[in-house]
Amino acid sequence: MKRWSVIVLILYFAFTGSASEEEATYEGLSNFTRVLDLIERNYVDNVDSEKLAISAIEGMLKTLDPYSAYLTPEHYKELEIGTSGEFGGVGIEISVENDLLTVITPIEGSPAAKAGIKPGDLIIAIDGKSTQGLSVDEAVKSLRGPKGSAVKITIQSQGDKNPREVVLVRDIIYVKSVNSKLLDGRIGYIKLSQFQEKTSEELVKAIEELESGDRGELNGLILDLRNNPGGLLTQAVEVADEFIDEGLIVSVKGRVEDQSTEYYATKKDNTPGYPIIILVNKGSASASEVVAEALQDKKRAIILGTKTFGKGSVQSIIKLEDGSGLKLTTAKFYAPSGRSINQVGVIPDVIVEDSQGKDLQLERAKELIKFSKTIKTAPRG
Repeated sequence: MKRWSVIVLILYFAFTGSASEEEATYEGLSNFTRVLDLIERNYVDNVDSEKLAISAIEGMLKTLDPYSAYLTPEHYKELEIGTSGEFGGVGIEISVENDLLTVITPIEGSPAAKAGIKPGDLIIAIDGKSTQGLSVDEAVKSLRGPKGSAVKITIQSQGDKNPREVVLVRDIIYVKSVNSKLLDGRIGYIKLSQFQEKTSEELVKAIEELESGDRGELNGLILDLRNNPGGLLTQAVEVADEFIDEGLIVSVKGRVEDQSTEYYATKKDNTPGYPIIILVNKGSASASEVVAEALQDKKRAIILGTKTFGKGSVQSIIKLEDGSGLKLTTAKFYAPSGRSINQVGVIPDVIVEDSQGKDLQLERAKELIKFSKTIKTAPRG
């Protein structure tokens, strides 16, 4: 990408407002090109105009939110690979909270999970370099890499006075979207780790297998969304659609009309009215919050656990001509009630704190199903 094509890209996204806004934007861009020209002609060392222009784009996007970013061609390919469920890295889903790089969740079975990294941990440094001011995508690029290579991260856990250094050996991260098993008392258990291209299809298959043979009808279903960082919104909608008869599942609202849409239930709830409990925690984010909030609002499930992460925004991926891309926050999503969970999270009906050793949340969910033929959700405040 040449210098002027980058500037044309800036112009393309800039001139979308009113005449007065365009005038202000033009003035700002005039200053930008003048500064760029002064740097090129007067800076003490030779500079790469393309790198300067890309740095300007990256700086501009950083001022918006933690999720908007410029994607190099290599990073754009990595993003496409991420939704397929396999990549090389340490297995950490991350965000930026209060300008601090924060762990949303470690991926189950990954090097990060085995090292004891938990949701809410702060990543202070990567390979000795401070993460202050680092975007999510820059951090992801630093953490991913070939299998067998090592990366050192400095972690600050909640409640710990001092940070600790952890050396992680990268591995191929396989994210299996759906895992299921039959628990005692004919209670179905389904763990959704991430919303990928075939998650809803795999969910339906898992339910059919749980009910197959002479097992008979389930007495209840536990849908585990703990440490699920999200993924494809369309798949979250399809998952929710499996349990809702009718009505709004989620609405997406952007500043531009074509970025707003509403998703409604199109199927009939094929589960025969048995109770559903959804497990959530701080590691539950984005698309997983859409499912939890929709089933809570429709009173089809009870939500058990701790408050979720609170990522209620939608990122559009715009591919550019040279293979690079722009990841831009273009909308926020809202529950059927109209409530936004962005920076707030889903509030469980039954609060059960995370536990070490024994899974108290799962045990409590099983108890609720065993002793309640009909589960009623607590009134919302």
